[in-house]
Amino acid sequence: MGFQRKLFILGLMCMLGNCFSACPNGFYNEKSGCFDVNECDDLNAEDNCGKNSNCFNTNGSFYCQCRDGFRNNKEAVNFTVLTGQCIDINECKEDDKICGETGKCVNYIGNYNCTCDSGYTYAEKNCIDIDECKEAQRQQENLCGEKGTCDNVNGSYWCKCPDGYTNYGIEKTPCSRLNCSSFYDGNGATLLGGLADILSMMRNSCLALSNSSASGEAKSNGEALLEKLFTATETILSSESLQNSEHVSELLSTVEHSVMHIGPQLKNNYTKLETSETEAQIAVQRGKTRPTGPIHLTNENASVDTDWTTASGTGTYSGFALAALLSYKKLEMSLNKSFEELKGHEKNGVNASFQIVSKVVSVMVSNPSTQNLSRAVKITLKHLQTDESRERNYVCVYWNERGAWSTDGCKQLDSNASQTVCSCNHLSSFAVLMALYPIEHTFGLVVLTKIGLIVSLLCLIACILTFKFCRSIQATRTTIHLHLCICLFMADLIFLAGISRTQPEGGCRFVAAMLHYFFLGVFAWMLLEGVQLYRMVVLVFNANIRPLYLFITGYGTPLVIVIISGIIRPKGYGNDNYCWLSLNDGLIWSFFGPVCTIIFINVFFFIITVWKLAQKFNSLSPDLSKLHKIKAFTVTAVAQMCILGLMWVFGAFLFEEGTTAVAYIFTILNTLQGALLFVMHCLLSKQVRDEYAQFFSCICRPQKKSYSDLTSTNPSSSSQSQASHSGQHTGESQI
Repeated sequence: MGFQRKLFILGLMCMLGNCFSACPNGFYNEKSGCFDVNECDDLNAEDNCGKNSNCFNTNGSFYCQCRDGFRNNKEAVNFTVLTGQCIDINECKEDDKICGETGKCVNYIGNYNCTCDSGYTYAEKNCIDIDECKEAQRQQENLCGEKGTCDNVNGSYWCKCPDGYTNYGIEKTPCSRLNCSSFYDGNGATLLGGLADILSMMRNSCLALSNSSASGEAKSNGEALLEKLFTATETILSSESLQNSEHVSELLSTVEHSVMHIGPQLKNNYTKLETSETEAQIAVQRGKTRPTGPIHLTNENASVDTDWTTASGTGTYSGFALAALLSYKKLEMSLNKSFEELKGHEKNGVNASFQIVSKVVSVMVSNPSTQNLSRAVKITLKHLQTDESRERNYVCVYWNERGAWSTDGCKQLDSNASQTVCSCNHLSSFAVLMALYPIEHTFGLVVLTKIGLIVSLLCLIACILTFKFCRSIQATRTTIHLHLCICLFMADLIFLAGISRTQPEGGCRFVAAMLHYFFLGVFAWMLLEGVQLYRMVVLVFNANIRPLYLFITGYGTPLVIVIISGIIRPKGYGNDNYCWLSLNDGLIWSFFGPVCTIIFINVFFFIITVWKLAQKFNSLSPDLSKLHKIKAFTVTAVAQMCILGLMWVFGAFLFEEGTTAVAYIFTILNTLQGALLFVMHCLLSKQVRDEYAQFFSCICRPQKKSYSDLTSTNPSSSSQSQASHSGQHTGESQI
């Protein structure tokens, strides 16, 4: 194309009258003669020879030559075609041995490259093994740890470990020290039943790894061992054998050490295992360099956020890093105590009581120094129940080495009704506690309580004097009323004087035991009243109960219950907030159990009584006076049971929930007890009102009797008196 352009220029010059003698092809004409045309200059080389070729100028002409890695395209007819006549040579196809026996050939445009597998390098037209052990020694790098021996193999290397060390059967992993002594229980028998099997299993696995690593035949099955661990743990947790904090610490420590031992033996980078008692997530990273990046492990009840830098630590890197989250599904029931080390949680001068409101979780990392992490770990714990009460506060705690809950090193980042986010600078087993604050005893509530109890005590004194000295109403049922009022009087008096005296020198346990005894006595005598009503309706004759049986049931049964409860749970009487039964260890059911049973039995007796009364009222010749008295007795008994039962329904919520509204209701019902008994059994009884009228008339207008009045006798009146006396002593059989 450049030559044709020059001919065109020469022709144009001839037309303008500047025409010289013609020059041959490949030359151009100037005044001094013909000169060679350079077809290979920068403007013409690619046009004349195409791509991937070199242009060489000659006198009057030029020629083209393909570059290295290209060959002439024989199918190209015209070498001046812009697509070029030189095409790439695929050296990999033409010579399959171009990279040697083990090298891999990769073709490029105009060239090729030879690559080798990991552990090899390309040299001398072949792939040769890299001696990693010598390279590491030359660079003063310890590939196999402090005690491991590097053994070069074709394409790789193997770390051989001495006794007491292992690389868990992974060839390039540095040797780590095995702490098999942590799986010994000292005296050969563990305190907690079932842990001996776990310790034996882990110890055998540890020793097997130690011995096989020394011989270079280390084999392990981490997945199977992990499954055996949690199966054994499930057996322990389901047996309900965790009776004290020592047992809990023993179990948590053993499981944590076992997971740290099994983790490096797992084949996958992430493992999840769930049983009916536990749920575990384990993440593992392996490699020559420390892993980086975030870690997020989560399950239904908790999640943990940290990073691999924290998990691997800053000490000697062992070739792997581990992070694990273990959640115990039911362990909070065994750990809902041991709050002795929690201090400073007060509100308006009142100490808080505590309750676990999350699942107990353990967080583990391979970092051996977890007592003071450089970066805190964030743990999110979901609440077992949602509660937005202002009387509560959520606290992040961990289980310390002394077997108690502690807040050291943990703080609350955020909390709402459903979850709490904790930040801890050390790792262990964690939970969220709910601090329960008792109601603030306002001045109005205190005044109402004192006035109400004083009124109740005065009414009960009036009832006791009436039942004791009013002869016209003496009967078995009156005896029951008398002792019911005595028990209730003592209970209210002790409640008023000692319920809040929680200091050790105040005898809080004694106050709680006395309240337990007398309130049980109240319900025991109420049961006897139901039995007496039933006998009055069903047994027409001989319906009275012998006094000995009354006293054995009314005072003996509560005494037996209190003695047994005191022997089984001596520490369940009294706490820092009130002198009553503990709500955490089941002792409260030694009160509510008998109370619920008595109410259920009395409801049955009252239904039978009402049914029998309805039948007798419908009979042809009913004894109306007797039936009306039994009806009145039944109504008062039902009302009495309702007021006592309702009081203790709200009493249970008072000690457990602690809301102001419940406290006022409990106080009002407690006040009404004595007043109600006085109104129902005294003021509504015509016989008692007559006795009161006669008594007050004697006080207000005393009459002087003459000597003849004192000495005279009237046979008719004497006989009437005897009949009246006989009627009084027959009691309810005469009704």
